[in-house]
Amino acid sequence: MNSAQADAYLRRIGAEPPAWPTVDALRELHLRHLRTVPFENLSIHRGEEIVLEETRLLDKVVGARRGGFCYELNGSFGALLAALGFDVALLAARVYGDGERLGIPYDHLALRVRTVDGGDWLADVGFGAHSHFPLALGDRGEQKDPGGTFRIVEAGPDAAGVRGGHATVEAADLDVFRGDRPQYRLEVRPRALGDFAAGAWWHSTSPVSHFTRSLVCSRVTEDGGRITLSGRRLTTTAADGSRKERELETDEEVLGAYRERFGIELDKVPALRNPV
Repeated sequence: MNSAQADAYLRRIGAEPPAWPTVDALRELHLRHLRTVPFENLSIHRGEEIVLEETRLLDKVVGARRGGFCYELNGSFGALLAALGFDVALLAARVYGDGERLGIPYDHLALRVRTVDGGDWLADVGFGAHSHFPLALGDRGEQKDPGGTFRIVEAGPDAAGVRGGHATVEAADLDVFRGDRPQYRLEVRPRALGDFAAGAWWHSTSPVSHFTRSLVCSRVTEDGGRITLSGRRLTTTAADGSRKERELETDEEVLGAYRERFGIELDKVPALRNPV
């Protein structure tokens, strides 16, 4: 990413170039990204190709002012952070599903970010409802965040058979919890963006992937809550957890919600690729 592309990305999220790649700068960029770039899977249902290449991701997130799912959002955000001087590594994770079983390899992409004022941080702007700020990777206690209480713990060998169906677990693997529920198991070995191509393909084509069976567009709001459009249902969740839901009756209302609430211009309402 060159300086002009980085400047355009910063304008996209309403941020100024940081003087130094510090923790405070990372926290601000992380939150601004969550507020402005939606977590959405519309490309899957619109028949748009998902290509995990930096140029294509920037064209979508910055040029077309769209969002994406984890591979696209964390892939592009990681490229921005690296261009701004942060030490960034792409990390693979497997998401916990029903019965606390782990998903496919390369199920999720997250970021390890190292700042000049010390420490490694877990940055994740592509998991939907998650932490608003980066989490300290080396902290094994509770970490309070507007998005909830999080913990990062070492994955024990007993977790393999019970949760993942595998005989062994790498000693360095980490489980990320939100409250009492595990969110995903994180590998600490750095990966390349192309390593996630198979996971992105599976999630965008498999009839059993939740991404092909649901429409979602969601972002953090200025007050710390969240707004989500799932199909025709618009849900606004306040910072205190209270919710308001309403069904949008007309196509014009749906397209207006995409435009006004998420900054996404569409020519027609997306239809489910694999309706349940």
